[in-house]
Amino acid sequence: MDMYDKLNELYDKRRKVEMGGGDERRRRQHDKGKLTARERIDLLLDEGTFTELQPFIEHRFDEPGMEKGSAPGEGVVTGYGLVNGRKIFLFAQDFTVYGGALGEMHARKIAAVMDLAVKSKAPFVGLNDSGGARIQEGVLSLDGYGSVFYRNAVYSGVIPQISVILGPCAGGAVYSPAITDFVFMVEKTSQMFITGPKVIETVTGESITSEELGGASVHSSISGNAHFSAASEEEILKQVRQLLSYLPAHVNDQAPMLEQDAEDDFLPDLLDHIPMDPSRPYDVRRVLEQVMDEGSFMEVHQGFAKSAVVGFARLGGRSIGIVANQPKVMAGGLDINSSDKIARFIRFCDSFGIPIVTFEDVTGFLPGVQQEHGGIIRHGAKILYAYSEATVPKITVITRKAYGGAYVALNSKSIGADLVFAWPNAEIAVMGPHGAANIIFAKEIKESSNPEKTRAEKIELYREKFANPYIAAANGMVDDVIDPRETRIRLLDSLHMLEDKEETRPSKKHGNIPL
Repeated sequence: MDMYDKLNELYDKRRKVEMGGGDERRRRQHDKGKLTARERIDLLLDEGTFTELQPFIEHRFDEPGMEKGSAPGEGVVTGYGLVNGRKIFLFAQDFTVYGGALGEMHARKIAAVMDLAVKSKAPFVGLNDSGGARIQEGVLSLDGYGSVFYRNAVYSGVIPQISVILGPCAGGAVYSPAITDFVFMVEKTSQMFITGPKVIETVTGESITSEELGGASVHSSISGNAHFSAASEEEILKQVRQLLSYLPAHVNDQAPMLEQDAEDDFLPDLLDHIPMDPSRPYDVRRVLEQVMDEGSFMEVHQGFAKSAVVGFARLGGRSIGIVANQPKVMAGGLDINSSDKIARFIRFCDSFGIPIVTFEDVTGFLPGVQQEHGGIIRHGAKILYAYSEATVPKITVITRKAYGGAYVALNSKSIGADLVFAWPNAEIAVMGPHGAANIIFAKEIKESSNPEKTRAEKIELYREKFANPYIAAANGMVDDVIDPRETRIRLLDSLHMLEDKEETRPSKKHGNIPL
């Protein structure tokens, strides 16, 4: 056999691996509205940049249904390539080979490429489409899952980790995406759940479909397990590419800085977006669109815990994290879910050196028996902990209301804000004027010949004397009261001033966030 024969053998083997489970299984994948593993990789990466790793790995079994060579590529494609010219590493499970089921060598391939991503200081993306553990391999499959989970945890905060759910993801398999930084799902074709519909029906008698139990709409709006969702795989992979453009490659890297054309940063239209009446709702996204670089805001967890808005944006070309109250939902109040949403986002930004800008308009933490019994104290404390722990540049803009403990929690000076700005209409107080006046002036109101008139007068008195930004400014809790139209200019200047910020914390192994 000469060299040409050896080369032909090589290319034959490579073609077999690239065909996965064969034409029939690939056709079935397409019939379900799903792409193949390699088609997904081609969509995610810049054209022609994919390099595959360990294509010829095989399982070590030789039993009925698992003969040697029966699982090309071991049901997963791994390698590296470029997204917007920047290096990433990835795996893509191949549902056409044993339903993408994870076995010992399948897991070893994923673990190896994760290790390489950390050594190479590059983000890691997992394209999940798997029937679960490979039952024929028994406990070796479970051990394989463990090796992946361990790396997800140990590499957290070292490189960005992104999970894309493009089919079923059930049982123990869901814990890997849950540990990663961001989870993407496709509507109607991807699901995540610990126990499937059949098991639930057997155990509890409840009848439910896979989509109702763990579809994209459920996880992006109810459970909060998914950060992004879209109607098609093409759209979701485009979103992954967009998200990566905001992120540094690793913990010691900086996020990409985009060229920004010189422009007028005075914002006359901003005054039209926020009502002076503190009880009137408005959409904070309109404010963010005005202040941030045009078209740069990418919201995270858009459908979940809607009283808070978090996401990435650019300011003068610089990548930043945004935390904002949403006054048109629960008056921007904080509840259990919005607390979790905000805290996790802050900790991600801090892990990777992304400055955090907070737009505050908050009535307080949501009252009620359900919230108290559900642990609002513990969950709300996560926000306080996350802001206090973070050492990245932290700036707050109080646009309207900042009441009580929620004022303290949302990046106040007392828990480490570098700069706090307030608009002249801001109300900063222990509680809202209505509640405060009813308590402070209870006797005067009760004894008045016209209680309602007296109450209204006392409310205005409290608002004028106590609920304004100048008392906080006089005591150093607000750095400046600014014209709202200057918000962008002041933020640009502040971020530039803080770009070399260094802040240390006491030496320790790690803190104990109230989970």
